[in-house]
Amino acid sequence: MSIRVRIERRLEVSPQTQILAILLSLFLSFVVIAVIFSFLGVEPLNAYRRIFLGGFGSIYGLSESITKAIPLLLAGAGLALSFKARVYNIGAEGQILMGAVVGGGIGLFLPNLPRSLLLPLMFLGGFLGGAVWGLIPAFLKTRFRVDEVLTSLMLVYIASDLVRYLVYGPWRGPEQRGFPYSSPFSLSAQLPHLGTTRIHYPTLILAILLAVTVYIMLFYTKFGYEIRVVGENPSAGRYAGMSVERVVLFVLVLSGGLAGLAGVGEVAGIHARLGPPEGISPGYGFTAIIVAWLARLNPLLTMISAFFMGGLLVGGDAIQTALNLPSATIFVFNGVILFFIIAAEYLTNYRIKVEAVR
Repeated sequence: MSIRVRIERRLEVSPQTQILAILLSLFLSFVVIAVIFSFLGVEPLNAYRRIFLGGFGSIYGLSESITKAIPLLLAGAGLALSFKARVYNIGAEGQILMGAVVGGGIGLFLPNLPRSLLLPLMFLGGFLGGAVWGLIPAFLKTRFRVDEVLTSLMLVYIASDLVRYLVYGPWRGPEQRGFPYSSPFSLSAQLPHLGTTRIHYPTLILAILLAVTVYIMLFYTKFGYEIRVVGENPSAGRYAGMSVERVVLFVLVLSGGLAGLAGVGEVAGIHARLGPPEGISPGYGFTAIIVAWLARLNPLLTMISAFFMGGLLVGGDAIQTALNLPSATIFVFNGVILFFIIAAEYLTNYRIKVEAVR
């Protein structure tokens, strides 16, 4: 007698099971993170208390969580769409940077345009910059069957080096005294804030509207139906006359464009100038992957998951200072959370059966 392990797809998954899977994955990830805290010599409950108080326990913390949620929502909604089609865009970080370069460049070199014209032009340029950075892996995948995971990820490093070249070289402001920053943007190229917070509300409103629009497109239009069918079964989609190549191009270009908008929001709403890539986006594109999966690839739910992850980022910054933890700690936490979320996604859609074979 031998043992055979078989994996089969579940025919139906109830909403209750999906919610339970997300909650269980978060619980298990926090358990593992608690073990990591213990190895670092930090009391886990004290660390968690500081994280949640830092991100959600004050008006300032909530405002900062919303501020960080803005780029996560834009990039996360686009990634949810891309992942729904089983097109794995891992390069949102680079697309954010390219949006910042193109949109920020428009603001930098056209400072005398009125704000009512300049800001829309910057957002349009940022969308196109991110979209082009998404078009490259889309073209390589549809034309040469090159894996989009590899190409989109490698383009992140190219975008980072391009930003460094610009801010250390031709775009460095003459008044920066050797520091890698461009000249400050004119007031026309800066986004207004909500009161005394750093919430650049035009980008927040845009992010919410686009998340709703992507949701409606995905679940209530013919092309959205094609995206979902291709994601479930590309062969069935081809048999039904659907263009898999068109779906791949569309979702990579759109997800790249939305990430590009996030880049414009960061340089025009937070920094008011271009700077080093890690300053523009300290990993927002990679954290947005967690946002998309935590929302179970539902663009509407990314509004909740983006705010949650934004709060964790704010709380993570707080404990790094208060508990003297390494700066990479928050990235370890993000990796653990992503691992358990993807595992939960897989196990809710597939079951593992162990059978005895004579």
